[in-house]
This record gives sequence, structure tokens and C-alpha cells, in this order.
Amino acid sequence: MFQEFSYSIYNGLIYIALAFVFFFLGKLIYQLLHKDIRVKEELVVKDNLAFSFAHVGYFVGLLLAIGSAIAGPSKGLVEDCIEISIYAALALVLLNISVFITDKVVLRRFSVQKEIVEDQNSGTGIIEGAVSIASGLIIFGAISGESESITHGMYTTVLFWGAGQLLLILTTRVYNWITPYDIHEHLEKDNVAVGVGFAGALIAIANLIRFAITGVFETMDEVAIAGIEVAGGLLILPVMRFLTDKILLPGASLTDEIVNQEKANIGAALVEAFGYIGGSVLLTWCI
Repeated sequence: MFQEFSYSIYNGLIYIALAFVFFFLGKLIYQLLHKDIRVKEELVVKDNLAFSFAHVGYFVGLLLAIGSAIAGPSKGLVEDCIEISIYAALALVLLNISVFITDKVVLRRFSVQKEIVEDQNSGTGIIEGAVSIASGLIIFGAISGESESITHGMYTTVLFWGAGQLLLILTTRVYNWITPYDIHEHLEKDNVAVGVGFAGALIAIANLIRFAITGVFETMDEVAIAGIEVAGGLLILPVMRFLTDKILLPGASLTDEIVNQEKANIGAALVEAFGYIGGSVLLTWCI
């Protein structure tokens, strides 16, 4: 028994070391894709909080993406290391593509980099960080589960990741529809509360997508069930916003607190974000 425990610890240390290697690679990729951003200067010299939100969110998404390659039953040290390396490399690519897509589609009406680096817009930084976390959750779900082969696993990963990205973009449309204000307009006004509420919605739906696409899909019925689960998540957004407004913030209007005051109520936006994420977690426990 002690030998088995020692072997497990030994393997675990190797997996951790491998994860650190890909975490470092993820950091290098970020720097290569953002050559005009001096990370140290933004964090230490400028004390740029907006960039900190975006950068830390990227690291959380990176952790989730790499973790997806490590989670699951062991097949033996050598085979595990091969699979972890392949899927972790794929996860790094997909995560950075996800961030690029959402920057150009979700926040397409202004330059995300300008808002974060030049204007130090914390609301935009929070959303950028949430996008990375949401993408990491989707990648986690896409990679998790058993596959016939590594090639088949990579194919299904890309397929489910693509479907997840489309659903995440659809979520932004639904969120814009259920909020009586223009998200882009208020973000450009440096309204952090708007960014917090929107970030909560993105992470909540991504968690439901992760839950829906995790596992092995052998029949169309299973795929249909996954679709229904995600659709339920989209429907829960307006419900949770209503409940937040009426139950968690009694006697106050969520919209008024976030956009119709001289100083936006970030605390109210945090409650809104909790409503979305809490509802998402509760839904995954109940279905």
C-alpha cells in the first residue's frame, strides 16, 4: 500500500512539473501575441488594475485548459505524459483563439487593448478576464472524457470547443437582450458594474456548457440532451436577473443601481454576477 502511495506521489509530481511547463508556454504565447504590451510595466509601474483583471483571468483560463488534459483516469505514466502534452498543447491554442474571437465578436465595437492598456478601463478588463475563464471552462469540458484514440479525442475536442464558442457568443446576444441598456456604451464610460454583471453571465453559461459537453457522446440522444441543458442555461439568465432584482436586491432596481446613478453600484453588480453563477452551479447539481 505504501509503495502504491509513493508511486502515486511520484506520478503526481511529474504531472505537476509537466503542467508548469505548459503554463510557462502559455505565458510565452501570450507575450508573443501581445508584443506591444509590456506586462511588467502594466502590472508594476502603471499599477494597471484593468490589465491585472484581464491577465489573471487569462491565467485562470490557462489553468483550467491545462487541467483538462490532466484530469481523468490514469493509463500509465508514459501514456499519461504523452496525452497530457498533446491535449495541453491543443488547449493552449484553443484558449488563445477563443480570446481573439471574443475580442473581435463580443466586444467588437471598440479596441479591447486600447480600453485596457491606454484607458485602464477595469470593466473591460474584467470581461476580458471572464472570457478567458469561460473559454477555459469550455475547453475543460471539451477535453474531459474518454475517447477511442488521441486523434478522435482531438477531433471531438475541437468540435465541442467550436460549438461552445458559438453558444458563448449567443449568450452575449441574450444578455444584451435582457438588459435595458447598451453594454458597449456603458463600458466605454468606464462603468465597472456593467463589466462585473456581464462577466458573471459569461462564466455562468460557460459552466453549463462545460457540464453539457463533458463525457462521451455515443448517440444523437445524448447530444440532444446536452443541447437542452445549454438551452436551459440560456433561459435561466433572464430568470436569475429577475430573481436577483426582486429577492437579492429587494426595494431596489438592478438597472438603476448599475447604470442610472452618478456612481455605479459595483456591489449590486456583484450580486447580479453571483445570481448567474450560483444559478448555473445549482442547475448542474440538479440535472
